[in-house]
Amino acid sequence: MKHLIAYCGLDCQKCEAHIATINNDDELRKAVASKWSKLNNVLITPSMINCVGCKPDGMKTPFCEKLCTIRMCILQKKLDSCGDCELLDKCEKIKMIISNNDEAYNNLTKKK
Repeated sequence: MKHLIAYCGLDCQKCEAHIATINNDDELRKAVASKWSKLNNVLITPSMINCVGCKPDGMKTPFCEKLCTIRMCILQKKLDSCGDCELLDKCEKIKMIISNNDEAYNNLTKKK
């Protein structure tokens, strides 16, 4: 589903926070919170692991809602995704994702 491809090209349907949310899976929320806390060296609680996706209205993780520079940039530019931005291949914000994730890059560059 196109609306579950994030602004950066990642597939929200594959995100553990999204999976935990749509399945109301508290055990997965706990596991994801623990894993993400270690990966990011910050306290993430299970209650923060609620997200319906980057683009749809509704719940988002605190990072996706307020801290994701890619999401904020695209919302400010009023674009559908980074794939619609003329700076895609030069952008430092998206570089971290598309430089090591062919699927995300392909989601952004495939014909609409």
